[in-house]
Amino acid sequence: MTEMMEIPPRSGTAFLLPAGAALTVIDPCGQQVSDLVAFSQIDVREAISNGRTFDYEETMLLTTGNRLWSNRSQPMLEIIADMVGRHDFLLTPCSEATFRHFYSGKPVHRGCLGNLAEALAPYGVGADGIPTAFNIFMNVPVDGETGRLRVLPPLSKPNDNIRFRALMDLVIGMTACSAFDSNGGSFKPIRYAIARD
Repeated sequence: MTEMMEIPPRSGTAFLLPAGAALTVIDPCGQQVSDLVAFSQIDVREAISNGRTFDYEETMLLTTGNRLWSNRSQPMLEIIADMVGRHDFLLTPCSEATFRHFYSGKPVHRGCLGNLAEALAPYGVGADGIPTAFNIFMNVPVDGETGRLRVLPPLSKPNDNIRFRALMDLVIGMTACSAFDSNGGSFKPIRYAIARD
């Protein structure tokens, strides 16, 4: 059984993803980021962790074959297909503070943090419990000499996608990112499909 859903621009959602199910995240228009966070259904204090993931996968360039790990050193998701190969796991979800800091003179938006907090509240996850997201399609090159980060437009083209397999019963939060730089200056939807065996 497969379900196809759409996240409208600058919004978010949350849902249950059972162990063994496949989650496909699709960029229908191109150059649109989706912030993804994951929590154990059994205990939402167990959450996706960039630090544990970098440690166990021994790379920051996560793609097909890599797993995303929890703060309790358990694998949560495996990337089983990836058409883009460039994602970010360094930068925190954008927030009202992000907009005030980087986008002076532009309207303040609650950002991915606010959207995730609203979507995840029914599952018992508050804003302070939201970790660094796996930022699907986000293009954040790191200068090898200075360590300086840049946020460039995503490399994703229309209908590019990434596919994950759930390795435990999960609560997933996802957005269609709200930050100007992350998405090349425009805001578009994100689609996702869940396939259950």
